[in-house]
Amino acid sequence: MFDIRAIRDNPDAFRAAWNRRKPGLGDIVDQIHAHDAALRKAVTDKQDAEKVRNENSKLIGRAKAEKNEEEAARLMALVAEAKDTIEAAGEQEAAARALLDDILMGLPNLPLADVPEGEDEESNVEQGRWGEPKRINNPKDHADLGEALKSDAGFPQMDFDSAVKMSGARFVALRGPLARMERALAAFMLDLQTGEHGYEEVSPPLLVKDQALIGTGQLPKFEEDLFTVTGIDAKTMNYLIDRYGADHAKILAEIEELESKHFLIPTAEVPLTNLVREQILDASRLPLRFTAHTPCFRSEAGSAGRDTKGMIRLHQFNKVELVSIVENEEAGLAELERMTGCAEEVLKRLDLPFRRMLLCTGDMGAGARKTYDLEVWLPSQNTYREISSCSYCGDFQARRMDARFRKEAGAKPEFVHTLNGSGLAVGRTLVAVIENYQNEDGSITVPEVLRPYMGGLETIA
Repeated sequence: MFDIRAIRDNPDAFRAAWNRRKPGLGDIVDQIHAHDAALRKAVTDKQDAEKVRNENSKLIGRAKAEKNEEEAARLMALVAEAKDTIEAAGEQEAAARALLDDILMGLPNLPLADVPEGEDEESNVEQGRWGEPKRINNPKDHADLGEALKSDAGFPQMDFDSAVKMSGARFVALRGPLARMERALAAFMLDLQTGEHGYEEVSPPLLVKDQALIGTGQLPKFEEDLFTVTGIDAKTMNYLIDRYGADHAKILAEIEELESKHFLIPTAEVPLTNLVREQILDASRLPLRFTAHTPCFRSEAGSAGRDTKGMIRLHQFNKVELVSIVENEEAGLAELERMTGCAEEVLKRLDLPFRRMLLCTGDMGAGARKTYDLEVWLPSQNTYREISSCSYCGDFQARRMDARFRKEAGAKPEFVHTLNGSGLAVGRTLVAVIENYQNEDGSITVPEVLRPYMGGLETIA
């Protein structure tokens, strides 16, 4: 969401910024101006009509007291006309506001000046590398390695077939030591971020309402990428009848609540950022730093045909998320460097080679003003693949959530600035460990930092 007054005062700046996102997108400023003008005219017309109604309503009583029926009739006609104008202007105001909000809610954030221009990942700029890619003769893909490893019961430790039978494509069931390694990775990441980097661990809801997703920017634009949960069954209906009896109002209220659409979270960014929703924070409490390990759910509607094999792109995956709430842009940019460093530290301690990329305007998420991607080395693909994305969002999400802070007692509240990042995607980290720590016999060496979490196990064979 954006400050409409800022767009009125600096239309060329917004036009240029949106054109950097996508050529021609800046033309939307003209539509914004048109709907804003219609909205302001409707508001003015309604206020003027209300003034006429109020002033003449008082005079009607006086005219009647003076037995001036002709004047009373004239005043009553003016009041009736004003009421018609108020109603019509109110409808025009609501329509213009809905059109304006619909446009503003669907627009992406404004990229910062140092974000490179470009349409896709080809224009991203490498910022630096850490570690040397390991030289592995004929490296195997993580899926082949995982399926070849057997659990104690003789099943593949990376079991795609069983998962597909119960859930369909883009799901996996991890078994035995690989399941334990996934858990170990998450525990290691959380311990690092909470114990050394000052993040507060949170166990958030996995189901959220649409307002939470509107707040962080996933709605209304990206609904097709989300999984929804809705409906009420006969068993629940019978329970409500037994509980409330003839109190139909309470039954209907419960039904309305239960039938409202809920969404499975695409990332813990959504509930973690919404922890400050509709609040005015004291500046002394900032920055706030949250982390959570959760399942994440994405329909991957826009990625048909990509990474269909293995664990790179699943409908359900685990991730350790990082979220920060800060005061302003200066603090936000400093926090972006800090957050990205916190994510990089996970890869360093796992001794996984990676590079940092500054994303271009066309490859950056809609809510971001600046984004770094961390890409880990995958031997089987002979390239780096994304494993973390850390973004500074400015006050874009805060305006949608009405999340503010007060610098001092009595000061006017200001919108906070938000950041989010992966610290890391657990499944992709497991993929990277399997591929980078593979041995010629198909076994996987357990990274030293994970061994305490795996009962001292050194090799998955």
